[in-house]
Amino acid sequence: MDSNSNDNQSKLTKADVKRIAHLAKLEMSEEDAEKFLPQLQQIVDNAKMLEEVDTSNIEPIAQITGIDNMVYADQIETQNLASLLLAQSPQTIEKGMIKVNNIL
Repeated sequence: MDSNSNDNQSKLTKADVKRIAHLAKLEMSEEDAEKFLPQLQQIVDNAKMLEEVDTSNIEPIAQITGIDNMVYADQIETQNLASLLLAQSPQTIEKGMIKVNNIL
């Protein structure tokens, strides 16, 4: 990047870095803020370069597969799941309940 494009870039401060860390629920010392400031500044500068790309002839899209969302109608079915589940029990079934041995 040349120096002219840098003039148009947003410059982060240590306070910005600490605020970003706070929003991310990260503890950040002054030393860490100083360390990460140039790294975050580079990320911001790289993202700002995208503003220079001419997208005037690009059609906006939400997804690229061309597949529409698959929507199915809700169908209510009554099933007696209790009897199906009880039928799988190796224990004796009495009055719709599984009979188990006494514990106490």
